[in-house]
Amino acid sequence: MENDRIKLLYKSNFLQTRICFDKKEVEYWIESFFSWIFCINEEYKEYAFFKRQKVELEEKMTQFLTQVGLSSTEAVSTATDFFEDVIVLHETFLSDLKVVFEFDPAAKSKDEVLLTYPGFFAIVIYRIANLLWKKEIPILPRSFSEYAHSKTGIDIHPAASIGKRFFIDHGTGVVIGETTVIGDDVKIYQGVTLGALSVSKDKAKEKRHPTIEDKVVVYANATILGGKTTIGKGAIIGGNVWITESIPSQSLVFHKSEIVIKSKNQFPEPINFSI
Repeated sequence: MENDRIKLLYKSNFLQTRICFDKKEVEYWIESFFSWIFCINEEYKEYAFFKRQKVELEEKMTQFLTQVGLSSTEAVSTATDFFEDVIVLHETFLSDLKVVFEFDPAAKSKDEVLLTYPGFFAIVIYRIANLLWKKEIPILPRSFSEYAHSKTGIDIHPAASIGKRFFIDHGTGVVIGETTVIGDDVKIYQGVTLGALSVSKDKAKEKRHPTIEDKVVVYANATILGGKTTIGKGAIIGGNVWITESIPSQSLVFHKSEIVIKSKNQFPEPINFSI
């Protein structure tokens, strides 16, 4: 009887076609790709090693693409195109790196940003996941973005549209939803949510997330919701604000709260009753 139940459990997992790949292999590929694209390890001082790694990464990508349902011919072609696109995209990576180094006074070198900044890592992985998303590759882009999410605490949907020179400072708790549109030279801080006003399956093909125009700064823990919400060019959004309507260009939005500081010595001694 127990064996029958186990067999039913097993069969229930294959009632429909499944896509299967080893998540650990994908995660290892992501880390290897990041090291390769920026030549982080000592071995990359040799160009021959760099070329060998490129071949290995491309072969592994081809394998992943066949595992998610592409034919062998499609997988080879898509992997080749992907690496050609990545070479062009490298300039965008470097502009992201440059803006982090130049804007953050705590960054002592570009190597420090490459090796230690979670925001920069999350942006790079988003950009390659976005490449795959645009090629309509199933599951793999989400696998990439969720690995970056688990490592950095930064959740960027691969379908989001993000411009050049994007900077996430600190990063923990940042959420950027599927239909978000972000312009160039945007900076956001930890805990920012660019989300939807409501969650409903029938809105899956609608724009549900906000538009952030060029040169906007969004400070920590701000929440900006809704597909019709636009933050105008050059606006500054202060910390802890909740926004569901559009904000004009060059605006300053902030949450005002009162903080009262008094001396403890000004209060009378408490009355203590003993019964």
